[in-house]
Amino acid sequence: QVQLIESGGGLVQAGDFLRLSCAASGRTSRSYIMAWFRRAPGKEREFVAAIGWSGRNTPYADSVKGRFTISRDNAKNMVYLQMSGLKLEDTAVYYCALDQNYGLSAPSARPETYDYWGQGTQVTVSS
Repeated sequence: QVQLIESGGGLVQAGDFLRLSCAASGRTSRSYIMAWFRRAPGKEREFVAAIGWSGRNTPYADSVKGRFTISRDNAKNMVYLQMSGLKLEDTAVYYCALDQNYGLSAPSARPETYDYWGQGTQVTVSS
């Protein structure tokens, strides 16, 4: 089993920045992929960003490219999402997800490829 705990959410103003963190614990593989998804009120869950084990493969949703940066610290089993230039439409519950990636695939934007999910952290952007 793997546990994921997100932190760092909060209430910020448009244009501000925020950093989310996700701590993974338990039986992780040596090649796991991490990702961030979000669910805005009344909307479907959507992909935000993902990162492969090496940190070099980092796909992003078009809506966050150039504003958000995903990173990881494998020694600490942590993944981060640095968010800048926040917009009202970034308001959502943000979830981190882990894909054990036993098949050594590239990071995916498809939520069904992820094995474990955190409880989420709320990010609210006000005007």
